[in-house]
Amino acid sequence: MSVYDPPVNNAVSGVTVRTLLSDPALSLNVQIVAGEQGLERIIDHPRVQKSGLALVGHLHGVVATRVQVLGETELSYVESLPVDGQIQAASHLFSCGLSCVLVSRGVSVPQALIDAANQKHTPLILAKEKSSLAITAVHVVLDELLAPRARLHGVLVDIFEVGVLLKGQSGIGKSECALELVMRGHRLVADDIVECDYRPPGMVFGEPARPLRHYMEVRGLGILNMKDLYGVTSVRERKRIDLVVDLELWAPNAEYDRIGVEDQHTRVLGVPIRTVRLPIQPGRNMSSIIEIAARAELLRRAGHHPAKEFIDRIEKSGHESIPPSRAAPPPSRTAPPRSRSPNESSAPPPAHSIQGLDLRKAETDRRS
Repeated sequence: MSVYDPPVNNAVSGVTVRTLLSDPALSLNVQIVAGEQGLERIIDHPRVQKSGLALVGHLHGVVATRVQVLGETELSYVESLPVDGQIQAASHLFSCGLSCVLVSRGVSVPQALIDAANQKHTPLILAKEKSSLAITAVHVVLDELLAPRARLHGVLVDIFEVGVLLKGQSGIGKSECALELVMRGHRLVADDIVECDYRPPGMVFGEPARPLRHYMEVRGLGILNMKDLYGVTSVRERKRIDLVVDLELWAPNAEYDRIGVEDQHTRVLGVPIRTVRLPIQPGRNMSSIIEIAARAELLRRAGHHPAKEFIDRIEKSGHESIPPSRAAPPPSRTAPPRSRSPNESSAPPPAHSIQGLDLRKAETDRRS
């Protein structure tokens, strides 16, 4: 499956036309022109459809459960037809049992479309905005309402703008690591329960469950409100998941990645997210290691892969040979002394001082 295809599992089955129009995030000035009886019809696809060919009777590819949009071009075609042609075109369009039809630009709707919408109980909606703005606004709301969702057990922290999801068995220390990271200046997104939703193209966002927002449980301390303890800069309402850190107890016989060449991934809502396994052992500063993992993820996104660069350097050093023309000449017997930095603190004393000390020492030995 391509990351551009939304996962079919855990997807919302659909929303009603009434829910779409009443959503406060729908930034459109809309008016229901006809077909109010069909406001409970279901929309189950997050993308709209412009089926101008349906007006001429070509109904192949029309998805009834998508929002159908009629723009200025389609309306100008309908208005150019005689009255009988308008009625026939409206009959073709509304014969598909559509969820709703959205007319943009706030133009006057032909009476044939209004009559057909009332006859088929199909909501006919008029938006004052132009087609591009109306389509974008509908997409934004439907992406939120119809987004595939999943609930994960873990802790989500924003570290250097990298969304790090801490996973592991209960009581392993996920919340304690997150608390230390917050004390370092990073931001808590969710503790214990992470509500995940899919966003195209191939992104997964996480947010806390509403009752647990800003709260963290630390064994021995109980429930803590991180926003009250450390201020508004210590929490974040929502963050894309960029890295999964799987915490597990150290096992002497287990194999752990020592170089970091091969990437491991965890699929969340069908999206592969890079995963790092970190063994927990007494004496290991896990919060610092997790912070470094976030820094390393930033380097990877910038095109730097330390492990691969290291292996490439080793391989090149084993195969490279110095050309004869560039070989260093043999050292000269009268080579000048190496120049030293004036800031060098361990410079040896001048040669004449050493000779003077030797002469004085020899004179003292002779007298004795």
